[in-house]
Amino acid sequence: MTTPTDGRRNSANPGGPDEAAIEAAEEQLSLLWRRSRASSYHFARTVHPDLEPAAYGLLAILLNEGPMRLTDLAANIGVGKPSVSRQIAFLQEIGLVHKLDDPQDGRAQLIHLTDKGQEQIRASQSARKKALDDRLAAWSPSDVREFARLLRKFGEDSNEAQTQ
Repeated sequence: MTTPTDGRRNSANPGGPDEAAIEAAEEQLSLLWRRSRASSYHFARTVHPDLEPAAYGLLAILLNEGPMRLTDLAANIGVGKPSVSRQIAFLQEIGLVHKLDDPQDGRAQLIHLTDKGQEQIRASQSARKKALDDRLAAWSPSDVREFARLLRKFGEDSNEAQTQ
């Protein structure tokens, strides 16, 4: 679907997209974020009925990157150690993670997924991937590749803007 433009130029970037195109993109991103947040709550609840999306994200990081220290986990997602510490305590309580001594530094601990944690997050991610596959099933392969390329570009540009 294309959005008609009203010809107003973007004063911040005169050679870039016009104001109407930016407004349309912002509206669609806002809608996508709201739907994504709802989806994150749904998939977190498939792991455990009281699991918050933030804790779900920690499980996904541990699955993809392996055991890590609490401080590294907090840095990985860009939040404070106390916030991650509370989430990890809950994940330990429900048996999805455990802490073991760091073989590189006996004073530190590494957070590991338990077998149950690996099983739960893998099952949830599989369901999440299937839901995305279902949404994109009618798209052409080239449209899906273009969508992925534009999302990657947007993410890279967003990350670069945050570091400036």
